[in-house]
Amino acid sequence: MTTTAAEPASATRRALSRMGNALQGRDFRIWFYGQLTSASGGLAQGVAMSWMILELTHNAVWLTVQTACAWGPTLLLGPWAGALVDRSDRRRLLMVTQSLMMAVSVLLALIAAFGGIRLWVLLVLATCTGLITTVDSPARQVFVVDLVGSGAVASAVGLWEVALNASRVIGPSIAGALLATSGPAFCFAFNALAYTAPMIALIKLRPAGGAPRRGPAGGPKAKAREGLSYAWRSPLIRGLLPMSAASGLIFAMGLTLPPLVSYALHRGGGGYGLLMAAFGVGGLPGALLAAAAPEPTPRRVRTLALATSVAILATALSPNIYVAVVGLAAVGLTSIWFIATANTLAQLRSAPEMRGRVMSLWGSAMTGTLPITGLAVTFVAQHVDARIGFSLSGAALLLATLAAWRALRPAD
Repeated sequence: MTTTAAEPASATRRALSRMGNALQGRDFRIWFYGQLTSASGGLAQGVAMSWMILELTHNAVWLTVQTACAWGPTLLLGPWAGALVDRSDRRRLLMVTQSLMMAVSVLLALIAAFGGIRLWVLLVLATCTGLITTVDSPARQVFVVDLVGSGAVASAVGLWEVALNASRVIGPSIAGALLATSGPAFCFAFNALAYTAPMIALIKLRPAGGAPRRGPAGGPKAKAREGLSYAWRSPLIRGLLPMSAASGLIFAMGLTLPPLVSYALHRGGGGYGLLMAAFGVGGLPGALLAAAAPEPTPRRVRTLALATSVAILATALSPNIYVAVVGLAAVGLTSIWFIATANTLAQLRSAPEMRGRVMSLWGSAMTGTLPITGLAVTFVAQHVDARIGFSLSGAALLLATLAAWRALRPAD
């Protein structure tokens, strides 16, 4: 009896130890806290920009245009950005990208403060942000490996999802308060200020693995083609990328959730905020479970993807707001656990010299395709049925998982 009782306690201690693996390193702790601040600021800015576009146009279609400006560069330029990440010093590259992000936020704050906001200005600056993010996002993901090493990647990615989900609550809450009391200029200024924390972290950090890697000679086009060819030759990466594309819609709640709330559940902004909070609250334990898990396996990714699909389809059928809250919490739990596990698996199963390009393709699939998939989903939600529109992300993930079934079948 003693041995049996001790086994769960021992398993819990091992899980907690794995969860804290990344945080044991001073460098990652500094980076982690800086990214929590930065992510909150980025979401506050996104809320303010979307609100201003609606105020200027009174037409939700322009939100899809904004999405195309913000994420279109990732789809078009992702392979070249990944090649740049692979051959660059990631710390220095991030200092450049984060500085540029801060500059865009400062510019937005100044323009908003002095009454110069126009639709074309917002779209141009959204495009600038998208261009910077195309390089910044894969650089941040590979930089985590530089900081913690391959042995703690699962912990680091899981903890990053913890920070991201916390920011989904913190950022929009701050944005709402600032919009109500001070105006959008203060949201943009808050985001600019939030970049000081990661900038200080980057100045202090000196990761051993961040130096550029020397590879065979070749120009940017050749390097980008190498990344595409590598992803195609790897059955696992080739199977994971469509799953990443399908999951992008899950995290674009600003496109898929409002029609469900308004047209199907007949609620207003309060209901939308409640469901967004439910998704964030559910995502926190999902991120912690990902951080506490042992090295991810294809079979685990497959199981979590199926669970996420079921949770989305069930939420789409919710008869009222109360059932939808439970459903969105379940979606948050399963989807964050799934995406953190799949992201870690993609990084660990990629050759080190290809990791930047693989992560760039991952971002291209997840967010770069949103201008296309988001338009399709919003069209269905608006003109066919809001529940069907919301369920499309779950159906797409289910189909992508079934297509990748053989690649995700290796034994644990």
